Amino acid sequence: MAESMDAVSAAETRRAPRRGIWGWMLFDWAAQPFFTVVTTFIFGPYFVSRMAADPAMGQAAWGYGIAAAGFVIAILSPVLGSIADQTGPRKPWIAVFAAIKIFSLCMLWFAAPGSSLFFAVFFFSLASIAAEFSTVFNDSMMPRLVPKAEIGKISNIAWGLGYLGGMIALIFVVALLAGSPETGKTIIGADPLFGLDPSLGEDARATGPLSALWYFVFILPMFFFTPDGRKGMPVGPAVREGLAELKSTLGEVRRRAGILRFLIARMIYQDGVNALLGLGGVFAAAMFGWSITEIGVFGIILNVVAIFGCLVASRLDTGLGSKAVVMIALGLLIIATVGIVSTGPGYTLFGALMLPGADTGGLFGTPAEKAYIVFGLLIGLAFGPVQASSRSYLARSVTSAEAGRYFGIYALAGRATSFLGPLLVATVTALSGSPRLGMAMILVFLIGGMAVLWPTPYPADRVSD
Repeated sequence: MAESMDAVSAAETRRAPRRGIWGWMLFDWAAQPFFTVVTTFIFGPYFVSRMAADPAMGQAAWGYGIAAAGFVIAILSPVLGSIADQTGPRKPWIAVFAAIKIFSLCMLWFAAPGSSLFFAVFFFSLASIAAEFSTVFNDSMMPRLVPKAEIGKISNIAWGLGYLGGMIALIFVVALLAGSPETGKTIIGADPLFGLDPSLGEDARATGPLSALWYFVFILPMFFFTPDGRKGMPVGPAVREGLAELKSTLGEVRRRAGILRFLIARMIYQDGVNALLGLGGVFAAAMFGWSITEIGVFGIILNVVAIFGCLVASRLDTGLGSKAVVMIALGLLIIATVGIVSTGPGYTLFGALMLPGADTGGLFGTPAEKAYIVFGLLIGLAFGPVQASSRSYLARSVTSAEAGRYFGIYALAGRATSFLGPLLVATVTALSGSPRLGMAMILVFLIGGMAVLWPTPYPADRVSD
């Protein structure tokens, strides 16, 4: 039996065909436009600035939507991961949640100004849930594709591909769809494609169906070419066995001190990362009154930097290890968050540095806006590596046979309290009427997670596959 298990493990850690690895990495390319153009830079700011009665109310509603999605993800991700380990193949699960995500994104087209905020938040949250569940199953395929030494490299390259895909989608929206409410023209002086009317928010609403189409097309290589797990139990018995295994795994985690500490650290800092991702563009829109065009250009700048950050991190992860990359990234995110919440019209660094308030015209016309962009570049540099190297940290700490259930718990650690970040930001914003004070709450999670991670071993649990 030991020899048989060794043979299975050896087979699972052989290098997958090149097209299979690229098919897996293209999943991030397919998934990212949802986070880039819907969550952060286009639809989210549109929801806050044009659907809601005022920016504070909009930021609070958007934050509650992110929090609700995070709660559902936290409850179900580890359950689904354990069930997947029993059924074997991950692709059928990805297909189901892809269908839910695509439908939900298409429904965002109907989120017109003056329509129900609940309608938009509901379908956005449903798309977020489906996106995260799909990611659990996709991530759990990673240990089967390459040897452990190369996991950090393909993880960061995949994340970089995701940012490239998000940037291309964002450029398309800004250049060809997002028209100025005043002139009706896009940033290149053209009429929006498909006759979209910016005054009705159609340029922002179109990002839902656009992201759905992009996702559908580019996940196909993963389905066609990436090797999947061997078929296991039928779904019925797998559910029962998976639930029993989840209970056993949760007890097991408590005995694997390094993995437990890593998961707790990620649970804390990922709360801050999620809140910064979901609310960063919204905060800028409210503070500076940026149009969709300006927010889109800001997003393009961040994505260019993010691609560079992931490529650098892919090398650092191999040389220094995943933990070092995560710690560096968290440090940059802390500096960036202090910078953006300390910047406002006419000042930065909480007023220690006063800036001329005159608007020179054009995009980002005030010095304060330019200062905000500088801090935003640090976010772009660190966002990909902190997440890509976190998943390679875990992948190097578990065997491929237990990857599904541990990546389910990994998603739980990323989401178990993920509603707390947006909830705290939303609640402090609603109570104080200050989006700036609300955003400052993100620092609690970033600093706390970094402090817990500091003494955590790497790999978190030394195992051989």
